[in-house]
Amino acid sequence: METTLIILKPDAVQRGLMGRIISRFEDKGLEIAGAKLMTISQELAATHYKDHQGKPFYDGLVGFMTSSPVLVLAIRGVGAISICRSMMGATFGSKADAGTIRGDFGVSNSFNLIHGSDSPEAAERELGLFFGAGEVQKIDRAIQGWVYDMSSGTAE
Repeated sequence: METTLIILKPDAVQRGLMGRIISRFEDKGLEIAGAKLMTISQELAATHYKDHQGKPFYDGLVGFMTSSPVLVLAIRGVGAISICRSMMGATFGSKADAGTIRGDFGVSNSFNLIHGSDSPEAAERELGLFFGAGEVQKIDRAIQGWVYDMSSGTAE
């Protein structure tokens, strides 16, 4: 099992897409292990996007991410990082395939609805930025045996 950070960006929140996007992850069988509606501070945005500092889009990105509340999620499952990124679709909504979150809900190349960690290392770092101790839950879901083959005792 791995846990990844997902951020439903200001455009997703303002457009009322939170429930529809969360449902996609839950319908896939992934677990929502943490959720927080928040407005990202300038300092947190600068830390989160530190790898983009100095790039032409950096100031606009930080301004956008701090402009309105976001929904921050900790999503858990076997292969959760790659599964979530696949479900998100290509970075630009205009290029994202139908059936993906960005492909179904986005057309903008600037407002792309959702962020997802791109590696286990990034997930660990990002989860630590947005969630404090005890805010990501361990949930024993009764449906695990119907989501994963548990015949060996662990999720396949």
